[in-house]
Amino acid sequence: MEYLPNIIFAVALIVGIGFFARNVKKLSRNIKLGKDVDVSDNKSQRWKNMAKIALGQTKMVVRPIAGIMHVIVYVGFIIINIEVLEIILDGLLGTHRLFSPLGPVYNFLIGSFEILALLVIVAVVVFWIRRNIIRIQRFIKPEMKGWPKTDGNMILYIEFVLMLLFLTMNATDFQLQRIGAEHYVQAGSFPVSQFIVPLFDGLSESSLIFVERTAWWLHILGILAFLNYLYYSKHLHILLAFPNTYYGKIKPQGQFNNLESVTKEVKLMMDPDADPYAAPVEDDAAEPEKFGASDVMDLNWVQLLNAYTCTECGRCTSECPANQTGKKLSPRKIMMDTRDRLEEVGKIMDANKGEFVPDGKQLLGDYISHEELWACTTCNACVEACPVSIDPLSIIVEMRRYLVMEQSAAPTELNNMMSNIENNGAPWPYNQMDRLNWVNE
Repeated sequence: MEYLPNIIFAVALIVGIGFFARNVKKLSRNIKLGKDVDVSDNKSQRWKNMAKIALGQTKMVVRPIAGIMHVIVYVGFIIINIEVLEIILDGLLGTHRLFSPLGPVYNFLIGSFEILALLVIVAVVVFWIRRNIIRIQRFIKPEMKGWPKTDGNMILYIEFVLMLLFLTMNATDFQLQRIGAEHYVQAGSFPVSQFIVPLFDGLSESSLIFVERTAWWLHILGILAFLNYLYYSKHLHILLAFPNTYYGKIKPQGQFNNLESVTKEVKLMMDPDADPYAAPVEDDAAEPEKFGASDVMDLNWVQLLNAYTCTECGRCTSECPANQTGKKLSPRKIMMDTRDRLEEVGKIMDANKGEFVPDGKQLLGDYISHEELWACTTCNACVEACPVSIDPLSIIVEMRRYLVMEQSAAPTELNNMMSNIENNGAPWPYNQMDRLNWVNE
């Protein structure tokens, strides 16, 4: 019976990490459904971007209130969880405050953790007020109804409870140290939890141990549960922000990619020495490459990584001029729809032993409408606003390409413009001979 808690803890740890590993494997498989794309260039710049944007949070603090609060939660949650290493070792070895021999260093760490825990609680309360009482506009858009709203609040509740459990654990531990309870060594500094110690005055030693152990167990089990909740939540960006900023776009923001097949054809037409009859004959049996994208499998894997990384913060949508003027387009919804469709495809594969069976649905039409796509002005404001280097514009452009080049489904205005360019060499419906008539007016 002496080792029963250690065995229970080891089983919980193995199950928690195993389930997390299973979800990571599924996540990796889904992202790899995308087309291959070469992002091996400019490694030094990519590392700088990741350090500056993901680690340094430089794009978060562009909006000071939300940015500073987020930095507090980010730093606090990451640093406080350093103590998880000690908790895991204590749980496996049956020890208590294994790192206490570090002395003053240990005291400083525990004290720092407590101050950060208090700051995290304050920041979480501020975030909750902004979402549910002030109701900031970007948090009440149509795409944020239902699960997205629940998920955002759920994360705040989890973080709040985990910090309270941490402080409760320390407060009761401190009280047990003061009364000289067995195994509770004099270690740690408690600048915050000392103020909640009076709540436990009058409790017997056994009751204090029960409260301390309960808080300890709930804290570590809560962290394992939170780790596995990430896959189903927008907070997956905690893990994916780093690779996403590394693989993010580093070309000039206004530069679009060209289709290789189209580029080859144009070069062939422009080459005066080219013999069109000498061009290699394509294999008739090969399926022609699709222009643009109509479903998630037509996008590249970086775009699918973008979809999973989306924080649903809404900064992209709040900066979008189309959305601001009442259009249906919301760049955040584009990313959320892409992720939802990718998850749907993944579930179909799970149910069919890893094979995708067409379900008669696709990203274009069933999730994202033509109206949304053509409302985009391609101004790049959404890409510039994103704090984790997500590129909704690239997905919009790929689906537009599909509509134009595969379905000839461009709006009338665009078709007129393209006809004018073809016939008149300009977007306007004027003969080339009449271009200079304005000089005489």
